[in-house]
Formats: sequence, structure tokens, C-alpha cells
Amino acid sequence: MSDDPRTLDPDYDSHGGFPNFEPATPGPGFGRFLTAMRRAQDLAVSAAPDAGTWDRAADLAESLVDLLAPSEAGEGVGPANRVPSLPGAGSLLMPPYRVTEFTADGVELQVQFSRFSVGGNHAVHGGVLPLLFDSVFGMVIHATGRPISRTAFLHVDYRKVTPIDTVLTARGWLREAQGRKAFVNAELRNPDGDLLAEANGLMIRLLPGQP
Repeated sequence: MSDDPRTLDPDYDSHGGFPNFEPATPGPGFGRFLTAMRRAQDLAVSAAPDAGTWDRAADLAESLVDLLAPSEAGEGVGPANRVPSLPGAGSLLMPPYRVTEFTADGVELQVQFSRFSVGGNHAVHGGVLPLLFDSVFGMVIHATGRPISRTAFLHVDYRKVTPIDTVLTARGWLREAQGRKAFVNAELRNPDGDLLAEANGLMIRLLPGQP
């Protein structure tokens, strides 16, 4: 009997709200938009202008909302998270990263946090790192050829302060597989190779018909 769940359920790829993502080619304007939006995010948490400037900024932000709102689409339709050539694959949810290794032996990213992710004292907020590690876990699942899985648990150990404005290396790998279970590990290091944080988790393969 085949271990591929698609033999039992042809719609498996779309379960749990997971569309079948295909790379998008939105054109250079989208890359410019992402760059500007990332800078706007940084300024939104760091700027301290006068009240009148905030009023003008609000007007411009509302104008942007009015411009984009008519084009709002379902998940997997817009280019966000579907442009591998752009930092963070084109997703503002993630810190800008670039994949440097994607094999069954492991996944490696170059990632750089900015002011938007600061929790205090110019250090990355501790809650941001589980988001990064969870995404790395998902990449590991894809890189190893395992079917769509959900995170059952994710544990993070913080070893050193994670800095902003520094190119860091995140790496993830499959430690062990047991049927539907995939035990994964990940780590984040600075340019000197120092361990900043490490994570371990469990990814569970979805059953046919399971959301």
C-alpha cells in the first residue's frame, strides 16, 4: 500500500487551509513595495514626529488601504510568500531571509532582523524567534519530501541575545521520523558562529480529511 496520502485523498494538498502554492511573478513593483513596507514597519515603531506628521502618515496609510482593498484575494492567490527570489519569499510576516540550502539533509537561511522586531534594548523580541523556527520546520518538511504537516509542539532555548541589523544563519534538519511524526531541530547563529537560540519540535502529518 502506498504511503502517499494522495492515493487515499486527492484533495490532500489543500487540507488545513494549505493551498497548493505556485511561484508568483508579480513584477518589480512588488519588490519595491515590500522594501518600502519593511522600512515603514521599522519607522512605525521607531519614529517620533509631531502630531501633524502622524495625521499625514495616517492619511497616506489610509490611501494605501483604499488602493489595495479592491484587489484583496484568497490565500495563495496574491504574491505574498510566493516569490522565492525576494527576501522572506515576499512575505511581510517574516523577517527578510534568503534560502542558501534546501536539501533532505537540512535547510539553511540567511536572515536579518530590523527595528520592527525589537523587544527591548535593541534585541530581537523573544516571541519572534519561534515564528522563524516554525517556518524553518515547515521548510524541513518540504525539503525531506514529507507530506503536509502541522506543528504539534515547538520548544525554544534562548542562549544569547539575538541582535538586529546583523546577518544571521538559521539552520533546520530532520532528527527522526516515526510514521506520521517528524522530530525536527533548528538553530540560529551569529556571524562568529555563536549559538543564539535553538529549537526542537514535532510535526504531525495530516490524515486524509483532517484540517
